[in-house]
Amino acid sequence: MRIDKFLKVSRLIKRRETAKRLAEEGGVLVNGKKAKPSAEVRAGDELILSLGRHRLVCEVLAERPYANKEQAESMYRLIEDTLSEEE
Repeated sequence: MRIDKFLKVSRLIKRRETAKRLAEEGGVLVNGKKAKPSAEVRAGDELILSLGRHRLVCEVLAERPYANKEQAESMYRLIEDTLSEEE
């Protein structure tokens, strides 16, 4: 599954266009490497998202083409959520 679609379906990011822009700007890492919006993610991959001052580290648990709220929460496991003091 494409990273931009995964971020939207899993509800880590609200809109796919926002996920695409974040990846284009280098704010998404998959297994430690910068990811383009078309990068494929699979179960077991580690995602690092830089959202302003927030830094989220997640593990992909499942891929689904669509998901309700409960299913979306089971698509990933949050490993770390940090907030930096500097901006």
